[in-house]
Amino acid sequence: MSTIETPFTKADFQSDAETRWCPGCGDYAILAAVQGFMPELGIPPENVVFVSGIGCAGRFSYYMDTYGMHGIHGRGPALATGLATARDDLSIWVVTGDGDALSIGGNHLIHAMRRNVPVKILLFNNQIYGLTKGQVSPTSERGKVTKSTPFGSSDAPFNPVSLALGADATFVARTIDKDKKHMPEVLRAAAAHPGTALVEIYQNCPVFNDGAFTALTDKDHAALNQIRLVDGEPVVWGPDDARRAVVHGADGDLEVVALADADESRIVVHDARRENPALAFALSRLSSHPDGPTPIGVFRDVSRPVYQADVPPPAAPSAEDLHGLLHAGDTWTVA
Repeated sequence: MSTIETPFTKADFQSDAETRWCPGCGDYAILAAVQGFMPELGIPPENVVFVSGIGCAGRFSYYMDTYGMHGIHGRGPALATGLATARDDLSIWVVTGDGDALSIGGNHLIHAMRRNVPVKILLFNNQIYGLTKGQVSPTSERGKVTKSTPFGSSDAPFNPVSLALGADATFVARTIDKDKKHMPEVLRAAAAHPGTALVEIYQNCPVFNDGAFTALTDKDHAALNQIRLVDGEPVVWGPDDARRAVVHGADGDLEVVALADADESRIVVHDARRENPALAFALSRLSSHPDGPTPIGVFRDVSRPVYQADVPPPAAPSAEDLHGLLHAGDTWTVA
């Protein structure tokens, strides 16, 4: 395996700020993966920007020795859109949480994906509000008992991957904080994508929602439940004594069956480059909650014109232009 030549190291992307999350938080693993991966891009730290919102994930921009912006709640994609529009020479990353991105920031998120703005969005999903001490979030499961839902949540949770595919995002992926090999692979694919890339990262909150993803991370269960999507390969997984497959059912829906019982002609072959997102969407709906067989990997990776890439930059306005703009229409003078 060839090594990637780069003039940069992980240390070039590590700030001198003290990293402060709760002991055992999955954010540490994500930070280490991102800092370790960034040198591969060969982009100087001064040409990289991390934009974050409110929540535990919001601290991320302080720990990267790049340019950064800590915005207000949910506005990360909006801030990144403005930055990407003005500076197409920058590598722009948005770090957000399930509450920040999918609650107050929901509209900003879906429109950034719809427009295919050239930014990479890392959505940390721990299925809880961690910074504000354990309230129900937009991805918490129905019936979740928290400080804000003492009788159990009555809300159906968002599936971030389904939401992104529904917004026609051109790159959508999912990975897990504890998977030190899989996460950098997904980050590389996201970085190579020219438009909006959304990566959902299942991230454990050991204080307020510990074990939410045990079915996918525990060594006794991961092989049985992690459906690793690989472009161009059949969707088949599991230990030798319990191999399973995703097949096209008689009614058109996808089904999980034992591989030994599967009709080979019906086994789904993953196609991340498929223009129609319907199959990727169906894969994202295999599990309504990550406590059983759940796909991870790149769901979709297609090409579409990048936001404003074909729009020429505006000419610099003259003093006369500005004067005319400021004095157009009704004006008044305040004494």
